[in-house]
Amino acid sequence: MRAMIDCRTEPARYRHWRLAVEPPMANLTLAVDERGGLNDGYELKLNSYDLAVDIELADAVQRLRFEHPEVGCVLLTSGHPRVFSAGANIRMLAQASHELKVNFCKFTNETRLAMEDAATCSGQRYLCAIAGQAAGGGYELALACERILLVDDGASAVALPEVPLLGVLPGTGGLTRLTDKRKVRRDHADVFCTLEEGMRGQRALDWRLVDGLVPRSRWHEAIRTEALAMAGGGRPANGIRLRPLARDLSAEAMHYDHLDVSLNRTRRTASFRLRGPDRPAPAGAAAALAAGDSFWPLALARQLDDALLHLRLNEPELGVWLFRSEGALDQVAAYDSFMADAGEDWFLREVRLYWKRVLKRLDLSARSLLALVEPGSCFAGTLLEIVLGADRGYMLASGWQGDNRTEPQVALSPLNFGAYPMPHGLTRLAARNLDGTEALGRLQAMVGRPLPGAAALASGLVTFAPDEIDWADEVRLAVEERSGYSPDALTGMEASLRFGGPETMESKIFARLSAWQNWLFQRPNAGGSRGALARYGSGQRPDFDFRRT
Repeated sequence: MRAMIDCRTEPARYRHWRLAVEPPMANLTLAVDERGGLNDGYELKLNSYDLAVDIELADAVQRLRFEHPEVGCVLLTSGHPRVFSAGANIRMLAQASHELKVNFCKFTNETRLAMEDAATCSGQRYLCAIAGQAAGGGYELALACERILLVDDGASAVALPEVPLLGVLPGTGGLTRLTDKRKVRRDHADVFCTLEEGMRGQRALDWRLVDGLVPRSRWHEAIRTEALAMAGGGRPANGIRLRPLARDLSAEAMHYDHLDVSLNRTRRTASFRLRGPDRPAPAGAAAALAAGDSFWPLALARQLDDALLHLRLNEPELGVWLFRSEGALDQVAAYDSFMADAGEDWFLREVRLYWKRVLKRLDLSARSLLALVEPGSCFAGTLLEIVLGADRGYMLASGWQGDNRTEPQVALSPLNFGAYPMPHGLTRLAARNLDGTEALGRLQAMVGRPLPGAAALASGLVTFAPDEIDWADEVRLAVEERSGYSPDALTGMEASLRFGGPETMESKIFARLSAWQNWLFQRPNAGGSRGALARYGSGQRPDFDFRRT
Protein backbone atom coordinates (compact mmCIF):
# COMPACT_ATOMS: atom_id res chain seq x y z
CA MET A 1 0.00 0.00 0.00
CA ARG A 2 1.37 3.42 -0.97
CA ALA A 3 2.33 5.69 1.93
CA MET A 4 0.33 8.85 2.49
CA ILE A 5 1.67 11.90 0.65
CA ASP A 6 2.09 14.95 2.89
CA CYS A 7 2.63 18.31 1.17
CA ARG A 8 3.64 20.09 4.37
CA THR A 9 7.35 20.88 4.66
CA GLU A 10 9.82 23.69 5.51
CA PRO A 11 13.40 24.59 4.52
CA ALA A 12 14.94 22.76 7.49
CA ARG A 13 13.45 19.52 6.12
CA TYR A 14 14.40 20.00 2.45
CA ARG A 15 16.38 17.14 0.91
CA HIS A 16 16.48 18.39 -2.66
CA TRP A 17 16.69 22.19 -2.63
CA ARG A 18 18.96 24.73 -0.95
CA LEU A 19 17.52 28.19 -0.33
CA ALA A 20 19.89 31.05 0.47
CA VAL A 21 18.54 34.59 0.79
CA GLU A 22 20.89 37.49 0.02
CA PRO A 23 18.59 40.52 -0.47
CA PRO A 24 17.63 41.71 -2.98
CA MET A 25 18.15 38.26 -4.49
CA ALA A 26 17.85 34.65 -3.40
CA ASN A 27 19.61 31.51 -4.61
CA LEU A 28 17.41 28.45 -5.08
CA THR A 29 19.68 25.51 -5.85
CA LEU A 30 18.50 22.12 -7.09
CA ALA A 31 20.69 19.40 -5.57
CA VAL A 32 18.53 16.29 -5.61
CA ASP A 33 19.21 13.56 -3.06
CA GLU A 34 19.19 10.43 -5.23
CA ARG A 35 17.73 8.36 -2.38
CA GLY A 36 15.16 10.91 -1.33
CA GLY A 37 12.33 9.87 -3.65
CA LEU A 38 8.73 9.68 -2.56
CA ASN A 39 8.67 5.89 -3.00
CA ASP A 40 11.14 3.02 -3.19
CA GLY A 41 12.21 1.41 -6.43
CA TYR A 42 14.04 4.25 -8.18
CA GLU A 43 16.92 6.67 -7.68
CA LEU A 44 16.66 10.35 -8.55
CA LYS A 45 19.82 10.48 -10.64
CA LEU A 46 20.99 13.50 -12.65
CA ASN A 47 18.83 15.90 -10.66
CA SER A 48 15.73 14.10 -11.92
CA TYR A 49 12.70 14.67 -9.78
CA ASP A 50 9.48 13.22 -8.47
CA LEU A 51 6.67 14.72 -6.43
CA ALA A 52 8.89 14.93 -3.33
CA VAL A 53 11.16 17.40 -5.15
CA ASP A 54 8.21 19.45 -6.38
CA ILE A 55 6.61 19.64 -2.92
CA GLU A 56 9.77 21.33 -1.65
CA LEU A 57 9.88 23.68 -4.64
CA ALA A 58 6.26 24.72 -4.08
CA ASP A 59 7.04 25.43 -0.43
CA ALA A 60 10.10 27.51 -1.34
CA VAL A 61 8.15 29.58 -3.90
CA GLN A 62 5.44 30.24 -1.31
CA ARG A 63 7.88 31.15 1.46
CA LEU A 64 9.81 33.54 -0.73
CA ARG A 65 6.61 35.51 -1.33
CA PHE A 66 5.55 35.73 2.32
CA GLU A 67 8.76 35.41 4.33
CA HIS A 68 11.12 37.28 1.99
CA PRO A 69 9.28 40.06 0.16
CA GLU A 70 12.61 41.92 0.11
CA VAL A 71 13.78 39.48 -2.61
CA GLY A 72 13.26 40.84 -6.11
CA CYS A 73 14.96 38.07 -8.09
CA VAL A 74 15.28 34.34 -7.45
CA LEU A 75 18.28 32.73 -9.14
CA LEU A 76 17.55 29.11 -10.02
CA THR A 77 20.66 26.95 -10.45
CA SER A 78 21.88 23.37 -10.13
CA GLY A 79 24.07 22.14 -7.32
CA HIS A 80 25.44 19.30 -9.45
CA PRO A 81 28.18 19.84 -12.05
CA ARG A 82 27.43 19.31 -15.75
CA VAL A 83 23.70 18.76 -15.26
CA PHE A 84 20.87 21.14 -14.54
CA SER A 85 18.07 18.56 -14.44
CA ALA A 86 17.13 15.46 -16.41
CA GLY A 87 13.46 16.16 -15.70
CA ALA A 88 10.85 13.82 -14.26
CA ASN A 89 12.31 10.50 -13.15
CA ILE A 90 11.43 7.85 -15.73
CA ARG A 91 11.48 4.92 -13.31
CA MET A 92 9.06 6.80 -11.10
CA LEU A 93 6.72 7.46 -14.01
CA ALA A 94 6.90 3.84 -15.16
CA GLN A 95 5.83 2.45 -11.77
CA ALA A 96 3.42 5.19 -10.65
CA SER A 97 -0.32 4.68 -10.78
CA HIS A 98 -2.14 6.56 -13.49
CA GLU A 99 -3.80 8.98 -11.07
CA LEU A 100 -0.47 9.72 -9.37
CA LYS A 101 1.17 10.49 -12.73
CA VAL A 102 -1.59 12.92 -13.68
CA ASN A 103 -1.68 14.57 -10.24
CA PHE A 104 2.11 14.85 -10.30
CA CYS A 105 1.96 16.67 -13.65
CA LYS A 106 -0.86 18.91 -12.42
CA PHE A 107 0.86 19.86 -9.16
CA THR A 108 4.15 20.47 -10.98
CA ASN A 109 2.52 22.91 -13.35
CA GLU A 110 0.56 24.68 -10.62
CA THR A 111 3.91 25.33 -8.93
CA ARG A 112 5.46 26.70 -12.10
CA LEU A 113 2.48 28.96 -12.64
CA ALA A 114 2.98 30.23 -9.08
CA MET A 115 6.52 31.22 -10.09
CA GLU A 116 5.16 33.10 -13.10
CA ASP A 117 2.47 34.69 -10.94
CA ALA A 118 5.16 35.88 -8.50
CA ALA A 119 6.96 37.64 -11.34
CA THR A 120 3.83 39.16 -12.88
CA CYS A 121 1.92 40.18 -9.78
CA SER A 122 4.53 40.54 -7.02
CA GLY A 123 7.63 41.65 -8.89
CA GLN A 124 9.58 38.64 -7.58
CA ARG A 125 11.22 37.51 -10.81
CA TYR A 126 12.93 34.21 -11.63
CA LEU A 127 16.21 33.81 -13.52
CA CYS A 128 17.33 30.31 -14.53
CA ALA A 129 21.04 29.69 -15.05
CA ILE A 130 21.75 26.45 -16.95
CA ALA A 131 25.21 24.93 -16.85
CA GLY A 132 24.93 21.39 -18.19
CA GLN A 133 21.97 19.47 -19.57
CA ALA A 134 18.42 20.73 -18.98
CA ALA A 135 16.14 18.08 -20.44
CA GLY A 136 12.40 17.43 -20.36
CA GLY A 137 10.89 18.66 -17.12
CA GLY A 138 14.24 20.25 -16.25
CA TYR A 139 13.91 22.57 -19.22
CA GLU A 140 10.22 23.04 -18.45
CA LEU A 141 11.25 24.33 -15.03
CA ALA A 142 13.52 26.80 -16.78
CA LEU A 143 10.66 27.82 -19.08
CA ALA A 144 8.66 28.89 -16.01
CA CYS A 145 11.34 31.51 -15.29
CA GLU A 146 11.26 34.96 -16.80
CA ARG A 147 14.77 34.67 -18.26
CA ILE A 148 17.08 31.76 -19.08
CA LEU A 149 20.87 31.99 -19.35
CA LEU A 150 22.88 29.12 -20.86
CA VAL A 151 26.60 28.60 -20.47
CA ASP A 152 28.27 28.56 -23.90
CA ASP A 153 30.69 25.68 -23.43
CA GLY A 154 29.83 23.46 -26.39
CA ALA A 155 28.19 20.84 -24.15
CA SER A 156 25.42 22.48 -22.14
CA ALA A 157 22.06 22.19 -23.88
CA VAL A 158 18.30 22.43 -23.50
CA ALA A 159 15.99 19.67 -24.69
CA LEU A 160 12.43 18.41 -24.73
CA PRO A 161 13.14 14.78 -25.73
CA GLU A 162 9.91 13.11 -24.60
CA VAL A 163 8.66 12.30 -28.10
CA PRO A 164 11.80 10.48 -29.36
CA LEU A 165 12.69 8.95 -25.98
CA LEU A 166 9.50 8.18 -24.05
CA GLY A 167 6.54 8.04 -26.39
CA VAL A 168 4.85 10.87 -24.47
CA LEU A 169 5.18 14.67 -24.66
CA PRO A 170 6.25 17.62 -22.52
CA GLY A 171 3.22 17.28 -20.29
CA THR A 172 3.61 20.11 -17.78
CA GLY A 173 3.35 23.00 -20.20
CA GLY A 174 6.55 22.72 -22.24
CA LEU A 175 4.97 22.84 -25.68
CA THR A 176 2.57 25.62 -24.75
CA ARG A 177 5.24 27.77 -23.11
CA LEU A 178 7.47 27.42 -26.17
CA THR A 179 4.83 28.86 -28.48
CA ASP A 180 2.65 31.09 -26.30
CA LYS A 181 5.22 32.45 -23.85
CA ARG A 182 8.54 32.40 -25.67
CA LYS A 183 7.04 32.87 -29.17
CA VAL A 184 9.14 30.07 -30.68
CA ARG A 185 8.19 29.47 -34.29
CA ARG A 186 6.12 26.34 -34.84
CA ASP A 187 8.56 24.77 -37.28
CA HIS A 188 11.49 25.49 -34.98
CA ALA A 189 9.60 23.95 -32.06
CA ASP A 190 8.83 20.89 -34.19
CA VAL A 191 12.53 20.35 -34.91
CA PHE A 192 13.56 21.02 -31.31
CA CYS A 193 11.05 18.57 -29.83
CA THR A 194 12.24 15.70 -32.03
CA LEU A 195 15.95 16.10 -31.23
CA GLU A 196 16.92 13.75 -28.43
CA GLU A 197 20.14 15.71 -27.80
CA GLY A 198 18.40 19.11 -27.77
CA MET A 199 20.08 22.36 -28.77
CA ARG A 200 23.02 24.36 -27.49
CA GLY A 201 24.88 27.58 -28.13
CA GLN A 202 23.95 30.14 -30.75
CA ARG A 203 21.08 28.16 -32.30
CA ALA A 204 19.38 27.84 -28.88
CA LEU A 205 19.63 31.63 -28.57
CA ASP A 206 18.58 32.36 -32.17
CA TRP A 207 15.51 30.13 -31.82
CA ARG A 208 14.42 31.86 -28.56
CA LEU A 209 15.00 28.74 -26.47
CA VAL A 210 17.22 30.78 -24.11
CA ASP A 211 17.71 34.50 -23.52
CA GLY A 212 21.47 34.73 -23.25
CA LEU A 213 24.75 32.87 -23.76
CA VAL A 214 27.60 33.31 -21.31
CA PRO A 215 31.15 31.93 -21.63
CA ARG A 216 32.19 29.68 -18.77
CA SER A 217 34.98 32.09 -17.81
CA ARG A 218 32.38 34.75 -16.89
CA TRP A 219 29.59 32.45 -15.73
CA HIS A 220 29.28 33.17 -12.00
CA GLU A 221 29.91 36.90 -12.38
CA ALA A 222 27.42 37.22 -15.25
CA ILE A 223 24.51 35.39 -13.62
CA ARG A 224 24.89 37.35 -10.39
CA THR A 225 25.01 40.64 -12.29
CA GLU A 226 21.89 39.66 -14.24
CA ALA A 227 20.04 38.62 -11.07
CA LEU A 228 20.83 41.90 -9.29
CA ALA A 229 19.69 43.88 -12.33
CA MET A 230 16.41 41.95 -12.42
CA ALA A 231 15.87 42.40 -8.66
CA GLY A 232 15.60 46.17 -8.90
CA GLY A 233 14.83 48.09 -5.71
CA GLY A 234 12.04 49.44 -3.56
CA ARG A 235 11.06 46.09 -2.06
CA PRO A 236 9.22 45.64 1.27
CA ALA A 237 11.58 45.19 4.20
CA ASN A 238 9.94 42.66 6.50
CA GLY A 239 8.12 39.43 5.82
CA ILE A 240 6.23 37.06 8.08
CA ARG A 241 7.02 33.53 9.20
CA LEU A 242 4.87 30.71 7.86
CA ARG A 243 4.79 28.36 10.83
CA PRO A 244 4.24 24.60 10.41
CA LEU A 245 0.62 23.95 9.54
CA ALA A 246 -1.26 22.13 12.31
CA ARG A 247 -3.54 19.34 11.14
CA ASP A 248 -5.34 16.55 12.99
CA LEU A 249 -5.81 13.66 10.58
CA SER A 250 -7.77 10.45 11.07
CA ALA A 251 -9.32 7.88 8.75
CA GLU A 252 -12.66 9.73 8.84
CA ALA A 253 -11.75 13.40 9.14
CA MET A 254 -9.26 16.26 8.87
CA HIS A 255 -9.33 19.08 11.41
CA TYR A 256 -7.70 22.50 11.19
CA ASP A 257 -8.28 25.72 13.14
CA HIS A 258 -10.71 27.13 10.56
CA LEU A 259 -11.67 24.08 8.53
CA ASP A 260 -13.03 20.59 9.07
CA VAL A 261 -13.27 17.91 6.38
CA SER A 262 -15.26 14.72 6.99
CA LEU A 263 -14.71 11.69 4.77
CA ASN A 264 -17.51 9.29 3.88
CA ARG A 265 -16.08 6.35 1.99
CA THR A 266 -19.46 4.66 1.58
CA ARG A 267 -20.93 7.66 -0.21
CA ARG A 268 -17.53 8.55 -1.74
CA THR A 269 -17.74 12.13 -0.49
CA ALA A 270 -15.57 14.67 1.32
CA SER A 271 -17.51 17.36 3.20
CA PHE A 272 -15.74 20.67 3.85
CA ARG A 273 -16.90 23.05 6.57
CA LEU A 274 -15.15 26.42 6.45
CA ARG A 275 -15.37 28.59 9.55
CA GLY A 276 -15.51 32.37 9.49
CA PRO A 277 -13.28 34.61 11.60
CA ASP A 278 -13.51 34.61 15.37
CA ARG A 279 -12.45 38.26 15.66
CA PRO A 280 -13.16 41.49 13.75
CA ALA A 281 -11.09 42.59 10.79
CA PRO A 282 -7.90 44.47 11.77
CA ALA A 283 -7.91 48.24 12.03
CA GLY A 284 -5.22 48.61 9.38
CA ALA A 285 -2.59 46.94 7.23
CA ALA A 286 0.02 47.11 10.00
CA ALA A 287 -2.25 45.14 12.34
CA ALA A 288 -2.82 42.50 9.64
CA LEU A 289 0.93 42.16 9.13
CA ALA A 290 1.43 41.86 12.89
CA ALA A 291 -1.06 38.98 12.94
CA GLY A 292 1.15 37.18 10.43
CA ASP A 293 0.08 33.69 9.46
CA SER A 294 -2.78 33.80 12.01
CA PHE A 295 -4.50 36.52 9.93
CA TRP A 296 -7.78 34.71 9.24
CA PRO A 297 -7.87 34.90 5.41
CA LEU A 298 -4.27 33.66 5.16
CA ALA A 299 -4.73 30.95 7.80
CA LEU A 300 -7.86 29.60 6.09
CA ALA A 301 -6.23 29.72 2.64
CA ARG A 302 -3.28 27.65 3.86
CA GLN A 303 -5.58 25.11 5.49
CA LEU A 304 -7.89 24.80 2.48
CA ASP A 305 -4.89 24.47 0.14
CA ASP A 306 -3.45 21.64 2.24
CA ALA A 307 -6.80 19.84 2.40
CA LEU A 308 -7.29 20.04 -1.37
CA LEU A 309 -3.85 18.60 -2.04
CA HIS A 310 -4.27 15.86 0.55
CA LEU A 311 -7.54 14.72 -0.99
CA ARG A 312 -6.22 14.93 -4.54
CA LEU A 313 -3.16 12.82 -3.78
CA ASN A 314 -4.43 10.42 -1.14
CA GLU A 315 -8.20 10.01 -1.61
CA PRO A 316 -8.88 9.47 -5.33
CA GLU A 317 -12.13 7.56 -4.71
CA LEU A 318 -13.83 10.44 -2.87
CA GLY A 319 -15.21 11.93 -6.05
CA VAL A 320 -17.78 14.40 -4.67
CA TRP A 321 -16.69 17.38 -2.57
CA LEU A 322 -19.38 19.22 -0.59
CA PHE A 323 -18.71 22.74 0.70
CA ARG A 324 -20.46 24.37 3.66
CA SER A 325 -19.53 27.33 5.82
CA GLU A 326 -20.42 28.65 9.24
CA GLY A 327 -19.90 32.03 10.85
CA ALA A 328 -21.02 35.63 10.75
CA LEU A 329 -21.67 36.79 7.20
CA ASP A 330 -21.03 40.43 8.12
CA GLN A 331 -17.62 39.62 9.62
CA VAL A 332 -16.50 37.77 6.49
CA ALA A 333 -17.77 40.69 4.41
CA ALA A 334 -15.82 43.10 6.63
CA TYR A 335 -12.59 41.18 6.02
CA ASP A 336 -13.25 41.29 2.29
CA SER A 337 -13.84 45.03 2.36
CA PHE A 338 -10.65 45.46 4.38
CA MET A 339 -8.61 43.50 1.83
CA ALA A 340 -10.27 45.23 -1.12
CA ASP A 341 -9.45 48.68 0.33
CA ALA A 342 -5.82 47.82 1.12
CA GLY A 343 -4.47 49.04 -2.20
CA GLU A 344 -0.92 47.86 -2.86
CA ASP A 345 0.03 46.89 0.68
CA TRP A 346 2.37 43.98 -0.06
CA PHE A 347 1.08 41.59 2.62
CA LEU A 348 -2.61 41.94 1.82
CA ARG A 349 -1.81 41.74 -1.89
CA GLU A 350 -0.04 38.42 -1.29
CA VAL A 351 -2.99 37.10 0.71
CA ARG A 352 -5.34 37.95 -2.16
CA LEU A 353 -2.96 36.36 -4.66
CA TYR A 354 -2.73 33.24 -2.54
CA TRP A 355 -6.52 32.95 -2.47
CA LYS A 356 -6.45 33.32 -6.26
CA ARG A 357 -4.09 30.33 -6.51
CA VAL A 358 -6.07 28.20 -4.02
CA LEU A 359 -9.33 28.85 -5.86
CA LYS A 360 -7.67 27.93 -9.15
CA ARG A 361 -6.47 24.70 -7.55
CA LEU A 362 -10.08 24.01 -6.65
CA ASP A 363 -11.19 24.79 -10.22
CA LEU A 364 -8.64 22.30 -11.53
CA SER A 365 -9.43 19.48 -9.14
CA ALA A 366 -10.97 16.47 -10.91
CA ARG A 367 -13.85 16.18 -8.45
CA SER A 368 -17.53 17.10 -8.52
CA LEU A 369 -17.94 20.32 -6.52
CA LEU A 370 -21.27 21.00 -4.78
CA ALA A 371 -21.81 24.05 -2.56
CA LEU A 372 -24.52 24.02 0.14
CA VAL A 373 -25.70 27.34 1.59
CA GLU A 374 -27.55 26.60 4.84
CA PRO A 375 -28.57 28.54 7.98
CA GLY A 376 -25.54 30.07 9.67
CA SER A 377 -23.49 30.10 6.45
CA CYS A 378 -20.97 32.86 5.77
CA PHE A 379 -20.43 32.68 2.01
CA ALA A 380 -19.50 36.32 1.42
CA GLY A 381 -16.96 37.76 -0.98
CA THR A 382 -13.90 35.52 -1.11
CA LEU A 383 -15.76 32.54 0.37
CA LEU A 384 -18.61 33.10 -2.09
CA GLU A 385 -16.09 32.28 -4.85
CA ILE A 386 -16.38 28.64 -3.75
CA VAL A 387 -20.12 28.71 -4.43
CA LEU A 388 -19.59 30.49 -7.76
CA GLY A 389 -16.94 27.96 -8.80
CA ALA A 390 -18.94 24.89 -7.81
CA ASP A 391 -20.51 22.69 -10.46
CA ARG A 392 -23.80 23.28 -8.67
CA GLY A 393 -24.84 25.54 -5.82
CA TYR A 394 -27.78 24.67 -3.54
CA MET A 395 -29.18 27.32 -1.22
CA LEU A 396 -31.97 26.76 1.28
CA ALA A 397 -34.82 29.13 0.47
CA SER A 398 -35.31 30.08 4.14
CA GLY A 399 -34.38 28.88 7.60
CA TRP A 400 -35.26 25.55 9.19
CA GLN A 401 -38.17 25.50 11.57
CA GLY A 402 -36.94 25.69 15.16
CA ASP A 403 -33.41 26.68 14.11
CA ASN A 404 -32.34 29.99 15.67
CA ARG A 405 -29.37 30.53 13.37
CA THR A 406 -29.52 33.30 10.78
CA GLU A 407 -31.35 32.42 7.58
CA PRO A 408 -29.17 31.53 4.59
CA GLN A 409 -27.73 34.59 2.89
CA VAL A 410 -24.81 35.31 0.57
CA ALA A 411 -23.05 38.60 -0.14
CA LEU A 412 -20.92 39.93 -2.97
CA SER A 413 -17.82 42.04 -2.40
CA PRO A 414 -15.57 44.07 -4.73
CA LEU A 415 -13.12 41.15 -4.75
CA ASN A 416 -15.63 39.04 -6.69
CA PHE A 417 -15.17 41.35 -9.70
CA GLY A 418 -11.51 40.87 -10.59
CA ALA A 419 -9.28 39.74 -7.75
CA TYR A 420 -9.75 36.02 -8.36
CA PRO A 421 -9.63 35.15 -12.08
CA MET A 422 -9.97 31.52 -13.13
CA PRO A 423 -7.26 29.83 -15.26
CA HIS A 424 -8.87 31.15 -18.47
CA GLY A 425 -8.74 34.73 -17.22
CA LEU A 426 -12.42 35.29 -16.45
CA THR A 427 -13.85 35.88 -13.00
CA ARG A 428 -16.25 33.20 -11.81
CA LEU A 429 -19.09 35.70 -12.12
CA ALA A 430 -18.13 36.44 -15.72
CA ALA A 431 -17.85 32.72 -16.46
CA ARG A 432 -21.46 32.35 -15.26
CA ASN A 433 -22.57 35.21 -17.54
CA LEU A 434 -20.84 34.62 -20.87
CA ASP A 435 -23.63 36.35 -22.77
CA GLY A 436 -22.49 39.86 -21.84
CA THR A 437 -21.81 42.47 -19.19
CA GLU A 438 -25.36 43.61 -18.40
CA ALA A 439 -25.81 40.95 -15.70
CA LEU A 440 -22.43 41.83 -14.18
CA GLY A 441 -23.48 45.46 -13.92
CA ARG A 442 -26.60 44.47 -12.00
CA LEU A 443 -24.54 42.27 -9.70
CA GLN A 444 -22.07 45.05 -8.94
CA ALA A 445 -24.98 47.14 -7.68
CA MET A 446 -25.64 44.40 -5.10
CA VAL A 447 -22.18 44.52 -3.48
CA GLY A 448 -22.41 44.47 0.30
CA ARG A 449 -26.10 43.57 0.36
CA PRO A 450 -27.03 40.25 2.06
CA LEU A 451 -29.04 38.21 -0.44
CA PRO A 452 -31.47 35.49 0.70
CA GLY A 453 -32.23 32.37 -1.32
CA ALA A 454 -34.79 33.80 -3.73
CA ALA A 455 -32.63 36.82 -4.57
CA ALA A 456 -29.49 34.72 -4.97
CA LEU A 457 -31.34 32.36 -7.31
CA ALA A 458 -32.80 35.20 -9.36
CA SER A 459 -29.33 36.80 -9.62
CA GLY A 460 -27.76 33.60 -10.91
CA LEU A 461 -25.49 33.09 -7.89
CA VAL A 462 -26.84 29.60 -7.09
CA THR A 463 -28.36 26.79 -9.13
CA PHE A 464 -31.30 25.79 -6.94
CA ALA A 465 -33.02 27.17 -3.86
CA PRO A 466 -35.19 24.32 -2.45
CA ASP A 467 -37.46 24.87 0.53
CA GLU A 468 -37.13 23.04 3.82
CA ILE A 469 -39.37 20.17 2.67
CA ASP A 470 -37.36 19.37 -0.45
CA TRP A 471 -33.84 20.28 0.73
CA ALA A 472 -32.65 16.95 2.12
CA ASP A 473 -33.98 14.91 -0.79
CA GLU A 474 -32.58 17.21 -3.49
CA VAL A 475 -29.12 17.26 -1.93
CA ARG A 476 -29.15 13.51 -1.31
CA LEU A 477 -30.20 12.72 -4.87
CA ALA A 478 -27.55 15.05 -6.30
CA VAL A 479 -24.82 13.36 -4.26
CA GLU A 480 -26.00 9.82 -5.01
CA GLU A 481 -26.34 10.60 -8.69
CA ARG A 482 -22.89 12.15 -8.90
CA SER A 483 -21.28 9.30 -6.97
CA GLY A 484 -22.77 6.73 -9.33
CA TYR A 485 -21.65 8.18 -12.67
CA SER A 486 -18.43 7.24 -14.45
CA PRO A 487 -15.68 9.36 -12.90
CA ASP A 488 -13.92 9.56 -16.28
CA ALA A 489 -17.02 10.97 -17.96
CA LEU A 490 -17.55 13.42 -15.10
CA THR A 491 -13.96 14.66 -15.24
CA GLY A 492 -14.28 15.32 -18.95
CA MET A 493 -17.65 17.02 -18.58
CA GLU A 494 -16.68 19.18 -15.61
CA ALA A 495 -13.35 20.29 -17.07
CA SER A 496 -15.10 21.31 -20.29
CA LEU A 497 -17.97 23.17 -18.62
CA ARG A 498 -15.92 25.03 -16.00
CA PHE A 499 -13.82 26.92 -18.52
CA GLY A 500 -16.15 28.24 -21.18
CA GLY A 501 -15.16 31.34 -23.08
CA PRO A 502 -11.62 32.49 -23.93
CA GLU A 503 -8.35 30.63 -23.49
CA THR A 504 -5.05 31.65 -21.93
CA MET A 505 -1.68 29.95 -21.88
CA GLU A 506 -2.62 28.61 -18.45
CA SER A 507 -5.97 27.14 -19.51
CA LYS A 508 -4.39 25.60 -22.62
CA ILE A 509 -1.75 23.90 -20.48
CA PHE A 510 -4.30 22.25 -18.20
CA ALA A 511 -6.71 21.34 -20.97
CA ARG A 512 -3.94 19.61 -22.86
CA LEU A 513 -2.62 18.02 -19.68
CA SER A 514 -6.05 16.58 -18.93
CA ALA A 515 -6.72 15.32 -22.45
CA TRP A 516 -3.35 14.41 -23.95
CA GLN A 517 -1.52 13.15 -20.88
CA ASN A 518 -4.50 11.16 -19.60
CA TRP A 519 -4.70 9.44 -22.98
CA LEU A 520 -0.99 9.11 -23.74
CA PHE A 521 0.00 7.74 -20.36
CA GLN A 522 -2.47 4.88 -20.74
CA ARG A 523 -1.62 3.94 -24.31
CA PRO A 524 0.59 0.83 -24.67
CA ASN A 525 3.10 2.80 -26.75
CA ALA A 526 4.07 4.66 -23.58
CA GLY A 527 2.76 2.73 -20.59
CA GLY A 528 2.55 -0.85 -21.84
CA SER A 529 4.91 -3.63 -20.82
CA ARG A 530 6.80 -3.18 -24.09
CA GLY A 531 6.28 0.59 -24.25
CA ALA A 532 8.80 3.41 -24.11
CA LEU A 533 8.56 4.06 -20.36
CA ALA A 534 9.06 0.40 -19.42
CA ARG A 535 11.97 -0.14 -21.80
CA TYR A 536 13.74 3.17 -21.20
CA GLY A 537 17.41 2.50 -20.36
CA SER A 538 17.12 -1.25 -20.97
CA GLY A 539 18.80 -1.27 -24.37
CA GLN A 540 15.60 -2.63 -25.94
CA ARG A 541 13.62 -0.56 -28.38
CA PRO A 542 9.97 0.02 -27.51
CA ASP A 543 7.42 -1.98 -29.48
CA PHE A 544 5.11 0.66 -30.97
CA ASP A 545 1.67 0.17 -32.44
CA PHE A 546 2.08 2.40 -35.48
CA ARG A 547 -1.61 2.96 -36.17
CA ARG A 548 -2.55 6.62 -35.81
CA THR A 549 -5.83 7.30 -33.98
